[in-house]
Formats: sequence, C-alpha cells, structure tokens
Amino acid sequence: MSIATINPTTRKTLKTFEPLTDSEIEAKLALADKTFKEYRKTTMAQRSRWLNNAADILEKDYREFAKLITIEMGKPIKEAIAETQKCALVCRFYAEKASEFLKDVPVATNASRSFVRYQPLGIILAVMPWNFPFWQVFRFAAPALMAGNVGILKHASNVPQCALAIEVILKAAKFPAGVFQTFLIEASQVEAVMADERVKAGTLTGSEPAGASFVSTAGKNIKKTVLELGGSDPFIVLDSADIEAAATAAVTARMINNGQSCIAAKRFILVESVADRFEQLLVEKFQALKMGDPMSEEIDVGPLATPRILQDIDQQVKETVTKGAKILVGGQPDHDCPGNFYPPTILKNIPIDSPGYSDEFFGPVALLFHVEDINEAIELANSTVFGLGASGWTNNPAEQERLVEEIEAGCVFINGLVKSDPRLPFGGIKRSGYGRELSIQGIREFVNVKTIWIK
Repeated sequence: MSIATINPTTRKTLKTFEPLTDSEIEAKLALADKTFKEYRKTTMAQRSRWLNNAADILEKDYREFAKLITIEMGKPIKEAIAETQKCALVCRFYAEKASEFLKDVPVATNASRSFVRYQPLGIILAVMPWNFPFWQVFRFAAPALMAGNVGILKHASNVPQCALAIEVILKAAKFPAGVFQTFLIEASQVEAVMADERVKAGTLTGSEPAGASFVSTAGKNIKKTVLELGGSDPFIVLDSADIEAAATAAVTARMINNGQSCIAAKRFILVESVADRFEQLLVEKFQALKMGDPMSEEIDVGPLATPRILQDIDQQVKETVTKGAKILVGGQPDHDCPGNFYPPTILKNIPIDSPGYSDEFFGPVALLFHVEDINEAIELANSTVFGLGASGWTNNPAEQERLVEEIEAGCVFINGLVKSDPRLPFGGIKRSGYGRELSIQGIREFVNVKTIWIK
C-alpha cells in the first residue's frame, strides 16, 4: 500500500489505508465548500476560542501525539514532544494576533473613506511533508483558519495517522465539521483536487519536483500558491566567532530531525584560522551522539524516515568520497540493524564535481569547507540553487552586516541556528520556494486584499 504506517526503526508495516475514491473526494470537497459559506461569517473571537481549544488539546495529550510522530517517521521522542508543544504555541499566537493582523487598514485618499480589508479566499489545499508531520500542518492551519478559510490536507503517505490525528484535534476543539479535513489520497490524485474550481489556493512543502508539478496545475487554473522547498543552508564561522558556542549549535543545526530538515545546516563554511579547532570540536560532539531506538529519551539520533532516504544519503556520501572527500567520522550505514539508520557523518575536502558540493543532503551528514576570508565565505554560501536559510557566526559588527546584506536566503541568523518562529516570517528564495508562512506575512498570503473606496 502506498499510504501506510511503516515504523522506520523496525521497518514493520503497522497499518495501511485505502486512498479516497473519486466519490469520497467529491463529498469532502462539497462539505468544505458548504462549510466555508457559513464559517467565513464566524467572528474572530469565536475562531480564537476554537484555536485555543486546539492548543489545550495539544498540551494535554502531547505525549500521545509525540509517540505517533516517532512511530511514523522516526524522530527522537524528545524532539517529537517539542514539536507538539510548538504547535500549541502557533495556535495561541494566531488566536491572539489574527484580529490585529487582519484589521482594516485606513488609507488617506481623495475619498471620504478608503481602506484595505482582508477577507478569506475559501478552500485552501495544503500538501505537507513527513519530516515535521504536526508542525508543518499547524503552521498552515492556524493562520488559514483564523483568516476564515477552510483547509484540506494531503499529507505525506508515510504519516497517515498523524494526518488523521490533526483532523481529530481540530474537530475536538469545536471547529465546525468541514473546516479542516484530511484527504488520504495518493500523489497522482492531487492534480484533480488542485484543479477543482472550489479550491481557491494551495501551499506545498516538499521537493522541487513536487513543487514544480503543484504550481504547474495551479498556474493553469490561475490559483495562488506558496512553496517551501529544499535547502542547502550554509553555516559560516568567521575568526571572531565563539568557536565552542558555534560548534555546539552546529550539532543541533545539523542533527535536528535526524538531519532531515530543509533548514538544517548542511554546508559548514569555515575560515582557515578557526577551521581546525571547529572541526576537532565537531568530531568530538558527533562521536558523543547516541543513535538508536527513538522512543528512548536518551537517544539523540533515530532512523531516517524511509529506506529510500537511507539509500540516497548513503549513495551521496559514497560518490562524494569516491571523488576525493575525506571522512572524519561515520560514513557507513549499519547493515546489521533492521531500521533505516545512518550514523552522524562529517566529510571534508569536498570536490566541486561531487554531490557534496551541489546537492541537498537530507540526512545526518555535515559537509565542511575551508575558505580564506569572508569574501570567499559569502561567495561559496551563495553558490547554490537554494536560498532558504543561513547561519553566520561572528562578533564583528561589520561582518554581521555584510552577512545580513549579502547572503542570498529568506532567513539569516547571526550567532544562532536557523529555526522557524511564529513571530517571524519564514520562507525562501531561488529554488527554495516563494511566499511566506508565519507572522503577519503568513496570515496575509491566503486572503483577498480588498481595496475599499467610498466617496
């Protein structure tokens, strides 16, 4: 079955699901369309109460949801717990801030009264990935529902129980039936749903090919989209940096979610004066990481989500080493282990014609590069088709400003690792996508920005 819960720690299939039939999809779309016509009339205060109810449920049953996340996609249970707590945070953020973000904006013109009003669009289709199966959905759903839209979710095929659990949470929070529905469908069924005239816009987080296919359908039907795709984020360490702090943050930045994050630091760009010390610290910290059953709170690194991801990262490492890269730690999967485990790995001396130089590595592999100065660091950081996030480490104000100004990315963090925060907009440029999630910019992506002019 293409839609199934397969435990990545054991590779055992735990539950399978039949994709929705055409008639079932039609019934769900009809319900969403009917619901929107009434839901858009609800008050912001009522929606806020329902969204706070969802936050209450997430906080109360966080361990149950965290276990479900870990069983389906393999992240360490402590990270899964943090994910559910972050979902509650984004619900409370928009429950509090949405009315302020979407209030009428007066504009002085030659009219007696003119202003901008923000109104919902209707049904929004969200195609979401497996790597943060709760967070990715709630960071879409919280602003979309507060804006008065209704949501339909096509989740990744390996996290169907997470998808269904989110629908249950929002129903239990007292949102009207049809405001948020999970569609258990295959990738081949997405095009027809996106093309349906009742669906007004869409958002996708995933791979470049998936994003290209999604926006092609949307473009043919003149529909708004937001994309958050891949990344090959640079982590730049300059000579004035606190090297110990940078190395400690680097471990989290690379290993979060077993290395399977679009905004994980992947390319570590080090000026020569600090490179040896940073490498030594990073190797020591990688070697200290504990890999194993992600249900144990002692574990730092769990299995990769699928056997295919394991095969891909292993092949990328092998090709990069064959081209001339050097392994500092790791580099070989444990073939005696039944799960999708790949050890924390560090490569250096990355050849320009190797996968390590140009490809996104979606696993626990750090790629180290040496440069002479900040000029070379910025040039190397920007020499990629991606532009999602970047982390720069320096205590020199002039260097900080150069990194902020010259790095080509949607997010630049100085002396900290890249992370999403409901208070700040999140998204990328270049082949990392377009549009923004979170903050005021995120809630305004899927609204009609209506100009009102009254004489």
